Amino acid sequence: MTTTVLGKEHIISILDKLHLAKEEEQIAQKILDGQRLSFDEGLYLYQKASFNFLSVIANYAKERISSDYVFFNINIHIEPTNYCVYNCKFCSYARKLGQGGGWDYTLDQIENIVNHYKDSPITEVHITGGVHPQHDVYYYADMLSRIKSILPNVYLKAFTAIELHYMFRKAGVGVEKGLQILKEAGLSAMPGGGAEILDDKLARQLHDKPGKDVWLNIHRQAHAIGIKTTATMLYGHIEKYEHRLIHMERIRELQDETGGFSAFIPLKFRNKNNPMSYVPEVSVIEDMRNYAVARLFLDNVPHLKAYWVNIGKKNAQMSLAFGVDDLDGTIDDTTKIYSMAGAEETHPRMTVSEMVRLIKTANRVPVERDTVYNIRKVYK
Repeated sequence: MTTTVLGKEHIISILDKLHLAKEEEQIAQKILDGQRLSFDEGLYLYQKASFNFLSVIANYAKERISSDYVFFNINIHIEPTNYCVYNCKFCSYARKLGQGGGWDYTLDQIENIVNHYKDSPITEVHITGGVHPQHDVYYYADMLSRIKSILPNVYLKAFTAIELHYMFRKAGVGVEKGLQILKEAGLSAMPGGGAEILDDKLARQLHDKPGKDVWLNIHRQAHAIGIKTTATMLYGHIEKYEHRLIHMERIRELQDETGGFSAFIPLKFRNKNNPMSYVPEVSVIEDMRNYAVARLFLDNVPHLKAYWVNIGKKNAQMSLAFGVDDLDGTIDDTTKIYSMAGAEETHPRMTVSEMVRLIKTANRVPVERDTVYNIRKVYK
């Protein structure tokens, strides 16, 4: 397979043919010079930048970081429970104790799930779910230990900051001690969910979870003890472009401080079966614009992920032309969060060969990675 990585001079020649607006020329020059974009420049990209310009310059920013590589891993999800103490208006997944459609796997049931993958090539078990009212950090540490005893070589990427906040309080331990308990039990990395939009005023219209400072502090402390995390952003609901940029600015500031975020993952709001079903979903064009702006604005976060389970395989493939360099993993039909909200992928599963083919037909080089982006195999 042959791909072409475009150098700066080639990019300049392409941009010259696009007849850029003055503001686009200024932004392009900053990107080409490796300079950071301002909030107002981010806002311009959202509101006025041409689609062609966004694709060209975001692709350049991506290739400067990861060349023509597109990453994926071989993973499964475990969702231990969907019982949850919180009330998120955008959520189609959570149930209250005793409500129909809920589940709470026992630790033995989770062992049975994991045993199914004992001789498989998976390298990551991703664990998130509802915030169960009765489970504390010691319960989840036992869960991690059991999984690790069956799959000793996998990365355990587990628990959002909101899940952690509750399980630590339930056990009466602080964040630092709670993280150490889980790390000793096998925690390797953390997913970035639960942030939604890091603006407390807007957040109060969306959910009753802890605010931005809790999320940021838990990630800060995880980074301090060597736990890499990702960051997400729920977009396409009642937020404005300014809210997205406030969110990304806070991610960027924390990354300047700690360097602990490995990837940023925009997550599209899906409007089926939740109290916000009256909000129409944004277009695919808006999805691509959002990826491009994220790649350009978050200059210090190395990877940008399109979660194909959320937006579908074809749209995830399209995102590779708008700054994305990661498509998450093979999943093996082990997550229900977005299928319950109406996503196209009702039984999300991809084989390695399907993932490789999807990336290659986008004229990119597929690269299998582990959770922390060590390269395992390059598919030339």
